[in-house]
Amino acid sequence: MVEEINSLEIANQNQIRELETKISELELENNELLLKNETSKKAESKSIENQIEKNSKKVEVIKDNTKKKDVKKENTKKEEVKEDNQNNSVSSSETKNLVKDVEYRSIDEKGNNFYLLANSGKSNIDNKDILDLVNVRGEITSDNRDTIYIVSDYAQFNSVNSNSKFYDNVVINYQEKQITCLNFDINMETSKAIAYNDVKITDPKSIMKAGLVEFDLKTKNININPESLTKDIQVISN
Repeated sequence: MVEEINSLEIANQNQIRELETKISELELENNELLLKNETSKKAESKSIENQIEKNSKKVEVIKDNTKKKDVKKENTKKEEVKEDNQNNSVSSSETKNLVKDVEYRSIDEKGNNFYLLANSGKSNIDNKDILDLVNVRGEITSDNRDTIYIVSDYAQFNSVNSNSKFYDNVVINYQEKQITCLNFDINMETSKAIAYNDVKITDPKSIMKAGLVEFDLKTKNININPESLTKDIQVISN
């Protein structure tokens, strides 16, 4: 857009210079005609005066066009300044709303500790209780069970109930299992978590493809389900 604006401004400046050159040429021609008029016969005098009048009108038209171009150029600059101010206002608002190095800790009534860390976050447009996070890491720990580790590109965290939705390149590590998927939702109120969409489970002995995986955060038990009732869980032994 900057290149287009600069090209337009250069073109306008070239046109204005051309118009100014034409004005100078016409004024010079008028002066020559006046000089000729003084030394010419009366028969030629009327013709010269008419030509001078035509040239004068052309000069006025050119000056008027030049003035209009200057006004248009000025209006264009005002629009550019207005647009820049609007863009700066939006950028400033987004920057003000952005939080770096987001960290949350919570514990539910069952003793599960939930830890969440993200590179950055900002308030969700539709719900101010939800924080949109980028480059996210999470842990669910308890005294009696192994820790569940979570990594994802993005997540949404509800600051009221600590429910979380991880999405895009989600990796879950639990005991000797690694689960990859597109979505992983944690509900701290029900102590349940679900991994779904393109789920793959890898352990030292096999690779499984499933529809979804359910975690019981109370017991840390895992329930693996197929994509549908008509499809079986695919298992590839290592």
